[in-house]
Amino acid sequence: MRSLQLHSGQTVPVLGMGTWRMGENASNRQTEINALRHGLDLGLSLIDTAEMYGEGGAEEVIAPAIANRRSEVFLVSKVYPHNASKKGAIAACERSLKRLQTDYLDLYLLHWRGSVPLAETLDAFQTLRQAGKIRSYGVSNFDTEDMQEAIHLKGGNTIATNQVLYNLMRRGIELNLLPWCRQQGIPIMAYSPIEQGRLLNNQTLKAVAQNRGVTAAQVAIAWLLHQKDVIVIPKSSRIEHVEQNRAALDLKLTAEELAALNAAFPPPTKPVPLEML
Repeated sequence: MRSLQLHSGQTVPVLGMGTWRMGENASNRQTEINALRHGLDLGLSLIDTAEMYGEGGAEEVIAPAIANRRSEVFLVSKVYPHNASKKGAIAACERSLKRLQTDYLDLYLLHWRGSVPLAETLDAFQTLRQAGKIRSYGVSNFDTEDMQEAIHLKGGNTIATNQVLYNLMRRGIELNLLPWCRQQGIPIMAYSPIEQGRLLNNQTLKAVAQNRGVTAAQVAIAWLLHQKDVIVIPKSSRIEHVEQNRAALDLKLTAEELAALNAAFPPPTKPVPLEML
């Protein structure tokens, strides 16, 4: 598994497992747990979640999946903006830890920017790190201007990552945000790599996949993995999808395939506001 290094010195795999929409339906619980366990068996040790996902339900699904395997896992969770005050973020983190049945997070993110002053949230993150509750911290859904503001605040210079919407259909970050983050040594964590399935009907994507004997989703993930300083976290709630996602890591797209995808999904030519799902 390829990995990237964070400001903290930690290494994070470039491909992991997302858990959005997990923990929302009790009848899917065991299937979700089995998928996460299988992913760990395949070396997908990065697991991304949030207190928002199933209102803690996704974290409760992860707990049994990583039981007795915590040391193998790079575990990421996120705090709601309305919980991101000094006391609120610390309390939210404690609740996440309890649901996950662990005593630390590898990475804790502000899910998106809200009304709480960013300096206060960063203060909470530093307190949590000093207490050993988290090892690194970062942000999610921050545009370039937000990032520029954040790194000049106390503790902002050790922001580890920015998790944003990035896929073939959503390339707006390539103009400003992605180059800026690269310059600062802050990897991008790309969520929704197949645009919740909407990407998969594109004829060019389907043709590339068919020619290679793989799925369109695998090509879309492989394209993201081809981008420098990008971490990809596709949702992984079924074993067959976990296996396909892991195989995408070994799919090396040719220059011709990359050019065809570039023509089908052109990069931005003018600034685009950061998009969210």
